[in-house]
Amino acid sequence: MENQQLSYVIGDSLYLNITDRCTLECAFCPKTQGVLQVHEYDLTLDHRPSSEEIIAAIDDPAAYKEVVFCGYGEPTLRLKVLLEVARYIKAHGGRVRVNTDGLANLANKRNVLPEMAECVDALSISLNAQNAEVYDRHCQPALVGSFEAMLDFVAKAPEYIADVTATAIDGLEGVDIEACRKLAEARGVKFRRRVLDVVG
Repeated sequence: MENQQLSYVIGDSLYLNITDRCTLECAFCPKTQGVLQVHEYDLTLDHRPSSEEIIAAIDDPAAYKEVVFCGYGEPTLRLKVLLEVARYIKAHGGRVRVNTDGLANLANKRNVLPEMAECVDALSISLNAQNAEVYDRHCQPALVGSFEAMLDFVAKAPEYIADVTATAIDGLEGVDIEACRKLAEARGVKFRRRVLDVVG
């Protein structure tokens, strides 16, 4: 397949699609439902793109409000590539945000926040639920202890990165948005309520 959609624009931000692998299999994710499209963009990947391929898909990092690692996979599963591309973006005047499930430390078996702090301006972490039972039901994590590891990541993140927001989706059965907000605020991060089935 030629012309994989490695970058796509929503509003005044540029989004980067660097992997289709994920640590979660969220029931509410369009990918889980077999849809690999965001807005008019098809995010199907036929191979894991290299740093060079991703950088080639970025026209001018400084032209956007921010460049966001997002797509239909968990970008921190390709941490080396993420960091290489983020360093390029920063060197060319861009602002970097990473949308993550907050399981980078668990998946990489170490605290990766110091590495991310060098080239990531903002984190958006999918909190998704107020307790492990609701989280496991909706997110179906592959790794044991994911909910606790995600909360630990949320708590540690502000020590390294100034702009950290936790999110949860309003409209999922059993998800208590106010309880999620309190979890986030208790860990010193901002909170944003997302709406079910609204992407980007």
